[in-house]
Amino acid sequence: MAEIGRTTEPAKRTVRRELLAARDGLTADELRRAASALARRALALPELARARTVAAYVSVGTEPGTLALLDALRARGVRVLLPALLPDNDLDWGVYAGEDSLARVRHGGKMALQEPAGERLGPDAVTAADVVLLPGLAVDVRGMRLGRGGGSYDRVLARLERAGAHPALVVLLYDSEVVDHVPEEPHDRPVQAVVTPSRVRRFA
Repeated sequence: MAEIGRTTEPAKRTVRRELLAARDGLTADELRRAASALARRALALPELARARTVAAYVSVGTEPGTLALLDALRARGVRVLLPALLPDNDLDWGVYAGEDSLARVRHGGKMALQEPAGERLGPDAVTAADVVLLPGLAVDVRGMRLGRGGGSYDRVLARLERAGAHPALVVLLYDSEVVDHVPEEPHDRPVQAVVTPSRVRRFA
């Protein structure tokens, strides 16, 4: 998929449908292999090797798997923060204490999410992160990320900017989701790198 649009929200909706359909075609074996390769690739990042606090997320459905990566970071002694969705689509944060510390939470008619079951630290907790691992559906050659459209991570990035925090921003994707161009809007912000099962690509 080389060129996937230059306009805004209507184009984003079309692109999201295409990308989600491609993910839905992945087999369970392909998902397992991709998650394992993604963890190995991400753990080799210098940014993660230096990090003391990492804001991440628990993958759901056919998203690139993150649990192996979260457990490996925790085994290194990294403080891993995970999001909890608030009613206004903003994100609160809690500390990851292993898979048993997660609770399955359904927000209205949305997909059920795995969220930290312990103490909530507040939306500003993300500003302490050295690295923020972002979900997405695609990223282009400029580092512009296409998310699912809920706006939660737009709020996170805006919060980091207001706080003067500058963590490394890294999106986790499948290989085919690194594309030439994604639709963007004025509030969109680029990431510094994308990790896929086969490579790491950095952006200026």
